[in-house]
This record gives sequence, C-alpha cells and structure tokens, in this order.
Amino acid sequence: MTAPRTQPLRQVFVRGLELQARLGIYAHEKAGPQRIRVHMELAVEDESAAVGIGPDQLSRVVDYERLVLGARAEVARGHVLLVETLAETLAAMALEDPRVRVARVTIEKPDAFADADSVGVTVERVRA
Repeated sequence: MTAPRTQPLRQVFVRGLELQARLGIYAHEKAGPQRIRVHMELAVEDESAAVGIGPDQLSRVVDYERLVLGARAEVARGHVLLVETLAETLAAMALEDPRVRVARVTIEKPDAFADADSVGVTVERVRA
C-alpha cells in the first residue's frame, strides 16, 4: 500500500472480520445471508510526534472499533448486489477520518465455490 509521504505513517488493520451478509446477484444469494470476510488496511498519519499530544493518548489514533462497528452496520442495512459496492462503501467510511491517507478494503466470499478458498475483491482508495 502506498501513500503520499507528507508525514510518517502507521498501518491500522482489521483482518478476517466474519459477517453474515446479504450480498450477490444470484437468486440463492438473495434468498438469505452468506458468510463473508472483511479485511481493512489503512495508512494513517502517525501523530506520535505531534507537539502537545502524549504518546499514550486515544485521541491520536484511529479507532478500529469504529471500523468494525461500521462494517457490521453497513452489512445490516440490507442486500447489496456487488461485492465491489460493499468494499467501496467501507473504504469511504474509513476515509471519513481525515488522518487516513489510504484505505484498502478486501471482501471475500469463502463459500462461493467448493474448490476455491475464497473469491472477492480488493479496492484501494487514496485521499486526494
């Protein structure tokens, strides 16, 4: 993951968040939820050297609980046709925090094919 190097960056991530989602274009996918895995990787401005902010202050970090809760809430909204749409939505949610420079979101459908570990998509969005 690359990002403009205006200041030091740290990586914040959520890996393997398993959710039941109503996701897909086929009739069987519309009939009920299926298991998905969500992975989010964020390149975040590292404010550890900021003047006046102590090194152990919650205000200087991106809250990954907000990412998890946001992903759960988005999946709970209802059926989404495309995996890409869900990934785009989650990337946009991550970029709401102005310290996030790059958001990479992967959505996997591990049960889509019996002979594949998973299928899915990764989107990467960079703050302009």
